[in-house]
Amino acid sequence: MIKKIFFQSIFLSFLVLKEAFAAESGGMPQLNPEFWISQIFWLTITFGILYVVLSKIILPKISANLEIRKSQIVENIEAADKQREASEKKLKDYEKIINDSKIEAKKFFYKAREKILKDINQKKQSLNNELNSEIKKAESEVKELKNKAPEKITKIAIETSKDLIQQLIGIEVNNSSISAIVDDVSKKNKDKYYGN
Repeated sequence: MIKKIFFQSIFLSFLVLKEAFAAESGGMPQLNPEFWISQIFWLTITFGILYVVLSKIILPKISANLEIRKSQIVENIEAADKQREASEKKLKDYEKIINDSKIEAKKFFYKAREKILKDINQKKQSLNNELNSEIKKAESEVKELKNKAPEKITKIAIETSKDLIQQLIGIEVNNSSISAIVDDVSKKNKDKYYGN
């Protein structure tokens, strides 16, 4: 590129010299043919130095800076890709952790629910057993009372009858007579009052 600029500048200088020959009569000193050699010399020296400075000092620095920038851009792009991949991986890991946590929470909930239902059923069964036991106990007590009731009623009836007869008649009656009468009456009315 620098060489191309250099050759173009030399070409332009020759064109200017050609025009200078034509404009010689105009009175411009730089167009006077006797100064052309020195002008061409200094022009060549100036553009030569400019070419050397540009090609050896300035352009290598610019090229190095461009290469550094290019490598930094490539490194930044690679780093960004790695970070993006790491972010996507972390996001997938977080989603997996969340899903696993949800599944674990559901399992824990179902286990707790099953345990509570099992405890409720056990307590219900225990309560039913206790109630059945109490009912059987109460039934046996009622049955025992029912079985003993006629005997007690008979005894009470005998004593009451004896006291009533003694108060009404004034004579003390034998227990065996009254007992026979009460037994007879209670046997007749047993089905009516006790349901057996």
